[in-house]
Amino acid sequence: MAAERRNPLGSALLSGLLLVAVLSLAACGKGGGAEHAPERGDRAVAKVNGETVWSSDVKREAVAQSLIGEGEPLDASSDLFRRVLDEVVDQKLLAAEALKRKLDKDPLAQRRLAAARERILGDMLVEGVVSDAVNDNAIRGLYQEQLKLAKRSEEIHARQIVLATAADAEAVKKLLASGASFQALAMERSHDAATRFNGGDLGYFTVDVMPEAYDAALKDAKAGAVVGPFAVEGGFAILKVEDRRLEQPITLEAARPQIVRFLTYDQIRDLLEKLRGRAKVEVMVKSDNPGQARPPADAPKPAAIPPVAASPAVKGPGK
Repeated sequence: MAAERRNPLGSALLSGLLLVAVLSLAACGKGGGAEHAPERGDRAVAKVNGETVWSSDVKREAVAQSLIGEGEPLDASSDLFRRVLDEVVDQKLLAAEALKRKLDKDPLAQRRLAAARERILGDMLVEGVVSDAVNDNAIRGLYQEQLKLAKRSEEIHARQIVLATAADAEAVKKLLASGASFQALAMERSHDAATRFNGGDLGYFTVDVMPEAYDAALKDAKAGAVVGPFAVEGGFAILKVEDRRLEQPITLEAARPQIVRFLTYDQIRDLLEKLRGRAKVEVMVKSDNPGQARPPADAPKPAAIPPVAASPAVKGPGK
């Protein structure tokens, strides 16, 4: 195992060391007594000089390093759990040694410890506010609100056959008129490599993502109609309209991550605006945006709410 362990002075370890020191200092003076699991279902996974390391400590470190997402499980028998556990143990050993050497008495160390404590408390406040406000009802409510406001374009499902010359295209159109299979002719004769082998299928698309010639040809074509031939890049195209429908809205589950991000940022912004409104803040340096409230550096960046009517764009023919 020793050969596999990471360098204990890695950046992730150093970032966690300061937080461990804060927690170690906070634990001083509490006295003895039986230890209780800090979280429901928690379990002890190691002891460092008599101090228990809990599985939640390991999971929290894994989340901090972005090795797992918030709320994701972490199997205690996995290699990842063992690796992060080793790092947590190293952090505790380094923090304990720092306390033994009275490094916490240094004025600079005290300022850094105080800053780390403020960061932890601030994060806990933000987590509590966001957890209360960003719930399933709020997510569904915003989704439905955007769904009502969304403008849905028309989507067309079509197939195409692209021929090199107008004469070739006219010959194929005559075969279609006599009852030949559009899909079979697309596979046999179309020059468009992107759609030839799936029977010329372009899938569902909105005309704004297609070349202008397609827009003109499909403008009044009804489902089942064959249009063309008309000139396109690389030859002449014949289209068959399979279906026309309103653009399908993005599903709630697909939109959820962006909605959660938007609501989270909104809650943090509102919280900071209220706190700054009640506080007396005097900034001693010049700023390009004086008085502008800013969320914590690790807060989610603002995200536009996803257009709920959006559907995946398709590539143009031959692209």
